Amino acid sequence: MSLHEKVRKNEELGRYELTVAGSTALVTYDMRDGKIALTHTEVPGALTGQGVGSELAKGTLDDIRAQGMKVLPICTFIEAYIKRHPEYQDLVG
Repeated sequence: MSLHEKVRKNEELGRYELTVAGSTALVTYDMRDGKIALTHTEVPGALTGQGVGSELAKGTLDDIRAQGMKVLPICTFIEAYIKRHPEYQDLVG
């Protein structure tokens, strides 16, 4: 299983999570006008520079697509990821 397939939505805490080597990276979200607003991405220092943030973004966006939802990329990391990966541009609403 690749890393982006290990991303899990934690609805109770309002975030997507990816745990690697005992550390958890996350993307926080909230619902706005029927769209999912991705508000903040956080990758622990021990995981930076290893592509964990990109895998987290991919897994998050794949889940949003599977739900048939649109995204508001408020977080600058997610916004930049979508710009680098135009296959996700259709999710922006």
